[in-house]
Amino acid sequence: MTGYLRSDGRKGIRNQLLVVYLVECAHHVAREIATAYRDDGAQLVGFGGCYPNAYAHRMMSALCTHPNVGAVLLVSLGCESFDRDQLAATVAESGRPVDTLVIQQRGGTRTTIEQGKAWVDQTLATMQNTPRVPMAVDELVIGTICGGSDATSGITANPAIGRAFDRFVDKGAAAIFEETGELIGCEEVLEQRAATPELGQILRASVEKAARYYTTLGHGSFAPGNSEGGLTTLEEKSLGAYSKSGAATISGLLKPGDRPGAGGLYLLDVVPDGEVRFGFPNVNDNAEIAELAACGAHLILFSTGRGSVVGAAVSPVIKICANPETYRQLSEDMDIDSGRILEGQATLDGVGQEIFDLSIAVAAGSPTASESLGHQEFVLGYKTFEPTGPACHPSSR
Repeated sequence: MTGYLRSDGRKGIRNQLLVVYLVECAHHVAREIATAYRDDGAQLVGFGGCYPNAYAHRMMSALCTHPNVGAVLLVSLGCESFDRDQLAATVAESGRPVDTLVIQQRGGTRTTIEQGKAWVDQTLATMQNTPRVPMAVDELVIGTICGGSDATSGITANPAIGRAFDRFVDKGAAAIFEETGELIGCEEVLEQRAATPELGQILRASVEKAARYYTTLGHGSFAPGNSEGGLTTLEEKSLGAYSKSGAATISGLLKPGDRPGAGGLYLLDVVPDGEVRFGFPNVNDNAEIAELAACGAHLILFSTGRGSVVGAAVSPVIKICANPETYRQLSEDMDIDSGRILEGQATLDGVGQEIFDLSIAVAAGSPTASESLGHQEFVLGYKTFEPTGPACHPSSR
């Protein structure tokens, strides 16, 4: 396996050019630029808000300097509050080519699109010279998420991902699971698995925070589709989601934009700190995928029972289908059929090994189903987080 070497020593498994809109008013222009080069490695990401948000800036900074990203084109209307100069400086300091187009200063829609395409043309040519170097398994960061869960998710795909996570952790890779809002009821077992008692208390507190947040909203992370798929309670859904974490000791707690300081298993807390200000924490699965990517995840393991078809920008998504009927309906969108476990045709350990092996193949360059179909979904909203302290990262001491 080889990776694209970046100036900070990290290695990417893809070499993508990001076209980034910094306000919704610049979305169309950025999309027109990126779409023209979607088959050449250009991807579209952005932040639609107009007033500043430290979380959004932290997310965009992390994503624009992700090891899978080789160059960045920023597209601004010109009067939004996003600090485009600081973001451009961050990207430049990382050694990546970067340019900023301010639509109000470039003559409007048509001329900005033309100038953006000219820059992308030139930059994609130079990106072909990015050096590729050997890359070991212990340099990988793997994220996981479940979406469109049903009653099969917690007995096939999710625990199979847990088996794959155990293999990655055993080989020194970093593995990140989330979300605390879908771990309500699992506080005690999370605390018991922590690397230190202090971290255990932090893990418990993160789930209790999620419970308070959802209670205030009067809504939990439990959709009608979950119920239609046979899940009965939030606790049942939590136990299924929890099984993606495997059995390793939990090495630390991350918040969006934090990077694992070493190999091991990490919990990503995606529920905002403080009072409820911006509504539901994650409006869809792609918001969580973006947060995993912002933590450096090279690729995402996505479990689905009902049949989500999304992929993502920045980090490739591997789809593990939990339900054999869903797989038969949506096989083109899926990478692995873990429903075979339910039908007695495979074992948890066997599918866990398949997930591990496919992850290595994807890291080496093989396209996932969602990549082959052109999926590049992305969403980013407003949140507020307090910085983590050293007790959250005992493995980095």
